[in-house]
Parts: sequence; structure tokens; C-alpha cells
Amino acid sequence: MSPDTLLADMSAWFVAALPDHGIPSLVAIAFLAGLARGFSGFGAALIFIPLGGAIIGPKLISPVLLVIDGLATLGMIPPAWRSANRREVFTMAAGALFGVPTGTAALALMDPLVVRWAITVIAICLLALLVSGCRYHGEPVMSLTGLTGLVAGLFSGAAQLGGPPVVAYWLGGKSNFARVRSNVILYFAISTCFSVVSYYFGGLFIDAVFALTIVILPSYAISLYAGSKLFWIAKERTFRTICYLLIAVSAILGMPALDGILR
Repeated sequence: MSPDTLLADMSAWFVAALPDHGIPSLVAIAFLAGLARGFSGFGAALIFIPLGGAIIGPKLISPVLLVIDGLATLGMIPPAWRSANRREVFTMAAGALFGVPTGTAALALMDPLVVRWAITVIAICLLALLVSGCRYHGEPVMSLTGLTGLVAGLFSGAAQLGGPPVVAYWLGGKSNFARVRSNVILYFAISTCFSVVSYYFGGLFIDAVFALTIVILPSYAISLYAGSKLFWIAKERTFRTICYLLIAVSAILGMPALDGILR
């Protein structure tokens, strides 16, 4: 096969695989999501999944975020490894090991509306718990850390929305905000590996996922870098406030009742 023929075939595949609408909006949404992820260590899904899912559906948008985030955040892993509490992270990841496949099965088999409403309700409850100040202030407990990872794994498998329970748990403890961010980054690096395996066996990696990755990844990667730079000039109170706001945005924008407005 000649290079010209190969290029023509790849171009034809690329055009056929892309959705026929919403590409500019997805690129813009990815830019905002990358800023949140780079700054706080999480939050990309809280913006990208509800808005992007309203455009192309949750079964397509979730694996797209998994791929672009996994590729774009590789450079964040080494410093997170050095700064994170690895014992806590691995304990939480052990819980996610069981939660991610279950959440993936829900995404592949259940009515997407049921999954999205469940996530919305739980996210609202988490936010209310955080704002009320009624949270655990002691040292993390192994069993509770693992349970949090299980819940986060369920959310990650179902909609890449594992951030709220993880951040809610670690923000309630005594770790400073830099340690929390490192913990979150390292945890999601590990849980991403679980999700890749689960999504593969769930048949969620279709051609459109990789075509969209090619289009969206540059925007996401640039804003991820910018968000990382913003983190180092922020105060701890600012960090916590932004995290709470991201959870609130997730709860509100994730409501299926708003799909008509988002479209």
C-alpha cells in the first residue's frame, strides 16, 4: 500500500468516525475541563462529562475523557508520586479495583438516565456534608479509605466522575492542600489503568473515541498545563472553595433534567 493510499484511508476513517455535530463545543469544554484538572488535581469530569454527554451521549464521552486525561496527565505523575501519601493512595486504589468494573458494567448495560440521576443525588449529598462541616477530621482510617475508593471507582467506571468522593474524603482530613492534590493525581493515575481494562472489555472503545481524542487532546493538554501553573499561586482557602464549587457544578449540570438546555 502506497503512502498516499494509506493517508487517504486514514483520512476517510477519521472523517467517518467523528460525530457529525458538536466538535467546536467539545474542544471549548475540554479547555475548561483541563484548567480545572490542572489546578485542583480533579474536576475535568465535573465539567466535561455533563456538558459533553449532553452533546454526544455518556457512553461516548466517558471513554473520550479517559483517553485524553490519561495521555495529558502523564507528566503530573512523577511529582505527585514524590509528594503523595502513597499508603493512603494505594489503599483507596484497592477499593477502586472492585468499584471500577461494576461502574463500567452499569455504563454499558444500564439506562444512562438511571446512572446519571444516581450520581447527581450522591454528589449533592457529598456537597451538603462538606459545607455543613460535619466531616471526619482525624487521621484517615484504612477501612474508610478503601470504602471511599470503592465508591469513587463506581463513579469512575460509570461516568469518570470519581473526583467528588475522593476529594471530599481527603479535604476532610488533616492533609494540606498540596498533599491532597498529589494524592488525587496519583490515585487517578492508578484508577485510570483499571478503567482502561474495564472499558476495553466492556466494548466502549469504538472508533469515534480515538477520532475525538485526536481533535480534543491538544486543547485539553494546553489548559492542563495552564491550570497547573495557576495552582502554585493559589491559597489553601481558595483551593478548598474551588473544589466545593466544582462538586456543586457536577451536581447541577449532571442533572438529566437540564439536557434540553445544554443542547
